[in-house]
Amino acid sequence: MPTARWNDTVIAQSDYTVVVEGNHYFPADSIVAEYFEDSATHSHCPWKGEASYKTIVVDGKRNADAAWYYPDPKPKAAEIKDRFAFWKGIEVK
Repeated sequence: MPTARWNDTVIAQSDYTVVVEGNHYFPADSIVAEYFEDSATHSHCPWKGEASYKTIVVDGKRNADAAWYYPDPKPKAAEIKDRFAFWKGIEVK
């Protein structure tokens, strides 16, 4: 089962990830919401659309914009709508 960890803490886990461009996108209901804070950061992908970000906070440590998701992806990326992917030291196995 794919699991995302940061600072030895599981922040997401699911058998139903979608892999796009080498990134596991976890369903929204598989993340541990208490570790996620809203961020004002956004970025744009030509084929996926606009990404929104979340900051991960575990044991008082912050990993700014370490999770991203597409609330309204372009049609070619519809399968990752509201799914979360990770970077910035988040380990996915």
